Order: sequence, then C-alpha cells, then structure tokens
Amino acid sequence: MAIRGSCLCGGITYEIDGTFGRVVNCHCSICRKATGAAFRTRAAIRTEAFRWLSGEEKLSRYNSSPGETRTFCRVCGSTLPTFFRDHPDEIGLPLGTLDDDPGVKPSAHVFVGSKAPWWEICDSLPKFEEGPIK
Repeated sequence: MAIRGSCLCGGITYEIDGTFGRVVNCHCSICRKATGAAFRTRAAIRTEAFRWLSGEEKLSRYNSSPGETRTFCRVCGSTLPTFFRDHPDEIGLPLGTLDDDPGVKPSAHVFVGSKAPWWEICDSLPKFEEGPIK
C-alpha cells in the first residue's frame, strides 16, 4: 500500500511504496534548525520505494553537512527528504510531511547530547547521545 506525503502548500507531493525502516526523533542542532522544532521525527526509507508525484521543480536542495543533502519546498519551506552521498540506497524521510498514517512509531531519541535545553524528553524511548544507531 502506498503512503503519500506533501509539503505545506501542496505544491510538492510524493509517495512511498515499501516498508519504513527505523524511525527516530533526532535532536541534533541541524534537524532543529531545519524544522524550527525541538526535534525531527524521521524514518529510514529505501530510495527505490520513494518517488516524487508532483512539484519536483519547486524542490530546493541544501548541503547541510558533508554528504547530506536536505530538500525543502522553495515556496512554503517544508522540510522534505534528506539524501546521503555515502548511503545512496536510503533516504531520511521527515514523518511530519506524511498525509497518510505510516503505521510506524519512533523507537528512540538520537543526538540527545545536543538537544534543545528548553525541551524535556518525557517518554520512555531509549536515548542516545549521538546516532543514529542501526
């Protein structure tokens, strides 16, 4: 069953037709800056399971760190998938842009060593100073 997602303005849409890998809440400073939130919940997705449906011409790219290219809508600014130079078979999908229920939940908090000082993690998920962990 395909799961669909989109940006805030709806100009970019995508679909995942496959299983979701590990889902984590990432508290690194880059994810916080990119989303404007305390953390980014993301899933590992096989590149072959992902496809753009519309609006790819509205996509902007930003090399946020060596080997990582973040994408976002240049109209509304929504954070979209991250692509990894050294892991071309996997993308990091922000779950906040999904339109459908993926049927998965986060399994851990990663990079809590750089979490926002104003945010308290109140659940019982495992916490890792760095990450992500495989």
